[in-house]
Amino acid sequence: MPLWKRNLTGLTFSLFLTFAAWNSIMPFLPLYLEQELGVHGDSAIKFWTGAIFGINFLTMMIVAPFWGKVGDKYGRKLMIIRSGVGLGFVIMLMGLAQTPLQLLLLRLLNGTISGMNPASIALVSTNSPKEKVGFALGTLQSGTVAGSILGPVIGGFLAEFLGFRQIFYFTGCVLLFSTLLVQIFVKEINKPDSAVQTSRMKSDMKRIFCTTPLLTLFTTGFLIQFALLSTNTFVPIFAQELLPQDRESLSLLIGIAVSATGVASMFFSPVLGKLGDRVGSQRVLFYNLIGTTVFLIPHIFVGSYLQFLVCRFLLGLCIGGLIPSVNALIRKFAPEGMESSTYGYSNSFIYLGMMMGPIIGGILSGIIGVRGLFILAAFLFLVNTFWFHKHISQINRDCRNYAL
Repeated sequence: MPLWKRNLTGLTFSLFLTFAAWNSIMPFLPLYLEQELGVHGDSAIKFWTGAIFGINFLTMMIVAPFWGKVGDKYGRKLMIIRSGVGLGFVIMLMGLAQTPLQLLLLRLLNGTISGMNPASIALVSTNSPKEKVGFALGTLQSGTVAGSILGPVIGGFLAEFLGFRQIFYFTGCVLLFSTLLVQIFVKEINKPDSAVQTSRMKSDMKRIFCTTPLLTLFTTGFLIQFALLSTNTFVPIFAQELLPQDRESLSLLIGIAVSATGVASMFFSPVLGKLGDRVGSQRVLFYNLIGTTVFLIPHIFVGSYLQFLVCRFLLGLCIGGLIPSVNALIRKFAPEGMESSTYGYSNSFIYLGMMMGPIIGGILSGIIGVRGLFILAAFLFLVNTFWFHKHISQINRDCRNYAL
């Protein structure tokens, strides 16, 4: 097996374990707040859910360029290990939280030391043949989505038999194990020369933002995550409203609803990534933006759990091609030797969307309801489609120049 494929296999499996562990508890955050931390009242639960879920993206947004710069200087594998070990211990501490505020502060700390997924993207994109980057990033995305699929189902079983606090301890241990796998099986081929990286972050930022079409891609990534996270955080609440409250295995059925989108995304991400290598990631991104807009609209009108399940699956057919296509395009245009820094700024935009989406969604959900959030998300994806279409001709020209 070529070394780049071995790295891809190791990182995909590691991220699979990481996201499976992480998603075994986060979809059940509203239930954890109510049953373990004493938060009562629909508005209060929705507010704390949005704030706690989104607040760690504030520190992630701030520190992402810094960790990207460090990754360009000392290597991306080191950033993966640093993040994995730190997250493992912090998440264990979350199981000891006694108040929503304590959990909020731990989420802030979590954001400061995080970055396992972005560092993995940077390592794979810089250590894979350029004609295989789309496929590699799609495969990596498939691993994270597969973990996201199984996580809520596993969490549903664990919640039934162990309780919510024990899931945090389980998550922390699995994160430490997945980090150990990276240390053993992943070898960074194109490790940067630390002696060459002498420029300051200010000059790096100026060079990156002046490189077309990076700012367009950063903005597209922000809008994608803002729209998705404004609704995804409240999918468990909406699924619970569609189910009888005395239904057996309620947590398991909520977990299946959360996972439905990921099932489709898991299978389609590598396919769409490979298609992007052949016809251009910019085309795959554009048509998936259109598809996501179309499939969000039926969410507004669902009247049963089964209808909601079908809508979530159809949505996943398009979501799988969004962020991998953005990352593949960023890899094409990132200044040489500044790939991790470029992904750092890209992730700052993405984390800003991931932070603002749940917080604004939490505020608006009490006013317009979850169905209203689906309307907002569809509108934002429509705006994003027009925004990207406005700049796609320039991106097509830049891609042709890159190929030459």
